[in-house]
Amino acid sequence: MSGSETGGMERHTYDVVVVGAGGAGLRAAIAAHEAGSRTAIVCKSLLGKAHTVMAEGGIAAAMGNRWPEDNWEVHFRDTMRGGKMLNNWRMAQLHAQEAPERVQELEDWGALFDRTDDGLISQRDFGGHRYARLAHVGDRTGLEMIRTLQQRAVALGIDVFMECTVTDLMLDTSDGSRISGAFGYWRETGRFVVFEAPSVILATGGIGKSFKVTSNSWEYTGDGHALALRAGASLINMEFVQFHPTGMVWPPSVKGLLVTESVRGDGGILRNSEGKRFMFDYIPEFFRAETADTEEEADRWYDDKANNRRPPELLPRDEVARAINSEIKAGRGSPHGGIFLDIASRRTPEFIRKRLPSMYHQFKELADVDITAEPMEIGPTCHYVMGGVEVDADTELSGVEGLYAVGECSGGMHGSNRLGGNSLSDLLVFGRRAGESAASYAAGLGARPQVADADVTAAATSALAPFEGSASGTENPYTIQQDLQQTMNDLVGIIRTGPELEASLAEIDRLKERARHLLVEGHRQYNPGWHLALDLRSMLLVSECIAKAALERQESRGGHTRDDFPGPDPEWGSRNLVLRLDAGGEGVELAHQPLPAMPDDLKTYFEGS
Repeated sequence: MSGSETGGMERHTYDVVVVGAGGAGLRAAIAAHEAGSRTAIVCKSLLGKAHTVMAEGGIAAAMGNRWPEDNWEVHFRDTMRGGKMLNNWRMAQLHAQEAPERVQELEDWGALFDRTDDGLISQRDFGGHRYARLAHVGDRTGLEMIRTLQQRAVALGIDVFMECTVTDLMLDTSDGSRISGAFGYWRETGRFVVFEAPSVILATGGIGKSFKVTSNSWEYTGDGHALALRAGASLINMEFVQFHPTGMVWPPSVKGLLVTESVRGDGGILRNSEGKRFMFDYIPEFFRAETADTEEEADRWYDDKANNRRPPELLPRDEVARAINSEIKAGRGSPHGGIFLDIASRRTPEFIRKRLPSMYHQFKELADVDITAEPMEIGPTCHYVMGGVEVDADTELSGVEGLYAVGECSGGMHGSNRLGGNSLSDLLVFGRRAGESAASYAAGLGARPQVADADVTAAATSALAPFEGSASGTENPYTIQQDLQQTMNDLVGIIRTGPELEASLAEIDRLKERARHLLVEGHRQYNPGWHLALDLRSMLLVSECIAKAALERQESRGGHTRDDFPGPDPEWGSRNLVLRLDAGGEGVELAHQPLPAMPDDLKTYFEGS
């Protein structure tokens, strides 16, 4: 690495720059470094504070430690069916095949997993998975993953630039268009920094802060999605937003905070205000053959999966979230607008405190609820976006030379709905692949692509625009974000209609116009209003992508539910919606694209299902 400051601008030179320090970014950086590349990690927040820590339940991998019958083929089938067959089949295949090795690798690097009685890595049940296959550390698995990967990255000496936000990708257009680096700023001082690198890996996470009720942290403003669009890449599956069935609903200060699926995986059940275990009323035909329809059969499943059907509480997340939403709308909700999640009547206090320590402390400290003695009030919360940058399944390369994407900001792997636990194994499998691919590309270059001074000047001017204070500067970034969140919550939420989606697009256009008149006061140092003004560019662009794709897809599938098109449509089940920046660079245009064709040998796994 070399660092310098020329013309008042700090510059650094690397082979591979990874934007984001969650599980995907760390695993990609480790792989790139081990492949011989000079590698840097640039993260918006502090190292170790990544949103990956919120993935508490476990890492999905068909290791067969509890059920020897489990294998990659079953995991592949579960993943494809959970995504309603809209997944990129090759990504789902690679993910299922390679996840066990990636989990074992984590253990080799020092991760401390819970154990079975015979000393193997313990695996727990999760919704949509036929067998117990989530390797876990209590209900703090994401935290242990980040700790392990962070320790590995630091031990290898990988450079980390913390509290540094990337606002633009640099392109060398002298011979085609290829990545030459990234432009950003230090959040503390406001000073600009340029990273010169032929390979950039986007690992920036999701889009949840565009919604009013979300489990996502403040960093999740769709940065990677928007950076890729503006660089010339395409997005797919953006209409599919996962509303996790269980987020806290009380007190208001923590509304949306995640309640891990581990509670249901370990035996928790859902009840309405009448005390009814209502999920038996919402079993879709697609899963009826393998879902229990009596309480007795559902409860036997935990002991004998080979001969019993799974509880309806362990249906895929989209099905459970819709059922909860229906009960609340029907007036059978809890006092604070949710429903009840009950594990206290199902498991001993000792079991709960051992298996779910984070949930026990979270509810005790934040809501004064003892989950070993009383039910939790929960409701759906915006949690994950299945859509993201369109990438090659094997290399994670986008449509822009030198630009890779991995984790939640990439698309294709999860189709229309992600199964719980698949996110963490996704990060590991494709993080490694992206890092190795980016390093290989950088090593094979002759002349390195160059960062043009004019592009750096333009990026700096754009970043400083909210400070200009012209006569047109009248808008507050916090007000625009609040209005955007309300719009997305009300019109592009868990249940959608055509007229509401059209209204949302009109409102997003108005918000984009208002954003042209932003005024930020003060200086560049310690200025959160300025940070938000820059984040709004990403949030508005990505919100438009979600709403436009949701309006176009006239069916209900996975994380996309249209009240005016209530069922899945086979024609829509064979196509993706692809979004690109329009010629003017201000909005997005949409196109239809056929799904990649699955080979015949893999199709046999779905015969008769």
